[in-house]
Amino acid sequence: MELPDWPPELPAPGQEELPLFSAASNICLDFHGDPLQADLVIFSDGNHHMALQECVQRFHARQPDCRTFYATTPPGPVLTLLRQGSLRIGNLVLSVRPHLFLGPPHVLDSLEADGMIGQRRPFMQNRGAALLVRRDDPKTRDLDLPALARPGLRLFLSNPDTESVSFRGYRDTLVALGTAAGLDPGFLEAKNEAGEIVYGRSIHHREAPQAVAEGRADVAILYYHLALRFCRIFPEFFAMLTLAGPGNRISHIHAGLVGNGGPWGGPFLTFLVSDEVTGIYRHHGLDRPELFSSRPSADERHA
Repeated sequence: MELPDWPPELPAPGQEELPLFSAASNICLDFHGDPLQADLVIFSDGNHHMALQECVQRFHARQPDCRTFYATTPPGPVLTLLRQGSLRIGNLVLSVRPHLFLGPPHVLDSLEADGMIGQRRPFMQNRGAALLVRRDDPKTRDLDLPALARPGLRLFLSNPDTESVSFRGYRDTLVALGTAAGLDPGFLEAKNEAGEIVYGRSIHHREAPQAVAEGRADVAILYYHLALRFCRIFPEFFAMLTLAGPGNRISHIHAGLVGNGGPWGGPFLTFLVSDEVTGIYRHHGLDRPELFSSRPSADERHA
């Protein structure tokens, strides 16, 4: 049954909205802390939220007087919040300016070109993509790449309009690795025409596992570290299939101060390049660019 779509009830029109529609997964989970009390505000792309959370907690243990608010949406919403100064979430309007911005290099390039970014550093890179399935689903028990083209198998992909960076990376990975495994290069278009691709709406790192858990999708392609995260925190629900090969697209994260970063942005950026943070991110399935290895350690392999 289709549910009612409530109209906005705003004191003034005009704010761009971040659509959050699943009360079980992405309602407000990517806004962390109290923006009114924060001494340090961080805007970040969201797929590595689990590692960033641990970094914020470790930093707070060292600097208990520094109160932090951080947002972990895809780049689009936090860019809107930075450039326009506000973002609408339902009938709530959030207005806060960051001291630090983390995201794909091309996003920081555009901010740097506009004079908004000061000190900047390469930060981390991922290990490509993996496939996430329900552990108890007989349709995906023996899943491999050629099986993705099987009629009736529903594939979750991030939205090509609202999350274009991850969508392109996932699509290119599936086409490259699928072709190497013997699939027709047009298999994704065929699945799309058959209505067998389930697209996210705005925040795929929340929506993808929810779609698989609810049975709206049979398999989701996600960054390796996201699939690892969901298998760790929901082992009764999920299993993952790692993807190997030179076609598995790697993406990068850069970190930069917004302006001078305020009193805490610089110290936090220095903390981000420490060995301690390297260990945190490696545990969560990401690496420093110079330390990249495509082979996860034994404790990171999940059947």
